[in-house]
Amino acid sequence: MSNKLRLTALGAALAFGLTACGGGGAGSGGGNDTADAAPEDLTIGVSMPTQTSERWIADGDNVQSQLEDAGYQVDLQFANDDIPTQSQQIDQMITQGADLLIVAAIDGTALSSQLQAAADANIPVISYDRLIRDTDNVDFYVTFDNFAVGQAQANALLVGLGLQNADGSAGSATGPFNIELFAGSLDDNNAFFFFNGAMDVLQPLIDDGTLVVPSGQTDIEQAATLRWQQETAQSRMETLLTGSYNDGTVVNGVLSPYDGISRGIITALQNAGYGPNLDSTPVRCRS
Repeated sequence: MSNKLRLTALGAALAFGLTACGGGGAGSGGGNDTADAAPEDLTIGVSMPTQTSERWIADGDNVQSQLEDAGYQVDLQFANDDIPTQSQQIDQMITQGADLLIVAAIDGTALSSQLQAAADANIPVISYDRLIRDTDNVDFYVTFDNFAVGQAQANALLVGLGLQNADGSAGSATGPFNIELFAGSLDDNNAFFFFNGAMDVLQPLIDDGTLVVPSGQTDIEQAATLRWQQETAQSRMETLLTGSYNDGTVVNGVLSPYDGISRGIITALQNAGYGPNLDSTPVRCRS
């Protein structure tokens, strides 16, 4: 989804969310009526997970700028991939009287006490991109077609291998090709959509032998990368190379759902003698 469409959806959710302050929705209890308030009298707390990814910096800046253009006051905070930091920042937003919270969670199950506090203060909550789970205190969820994103990532891998052309037609290569699979963090609901979408494309080719996974690690639990961290991905790729490619077998391609993970994979491959001009050419996911 483009930034424009995504933020249009966010704006619609925001409008409903502010109305929910006055009645209806998990964040409403009748004591914080802002339904008729002017935008300049309302403060939106925006909690983003990290500044280590250009994606989240851009998302935070875009959300802030478009809300401010609409007249709202915005408190934008980045949590540096640290759950206690994000929890503390959201607590502070609530204490300082935010009228609505937009939260892209580091861990989709780790904010239940903060969201309960928001509900108790009649503050509606929009879960942004990463689904916040195991709580009733989320009013709206704004996201993308993440299954389709995973399919696009897998198709990009096939194009890189020459099995498919950019227009979707069959490529000239026939395989078999050795690949490895990486997934996002298991505490992020999006990781499952990305991986399942990718496997929807790749599994038939694995089944017919066109693609081979020498490590045998084809389940998301095996492919997962905690917190989407570059260092974790690099370490796993190094382990895969040592364990499954030390007999001269060559890696032909790697599925990666995120730029940071791609950088870790590329570093491990370059250290093992691949490259030096490896090109990740990622299809950007939204996590």
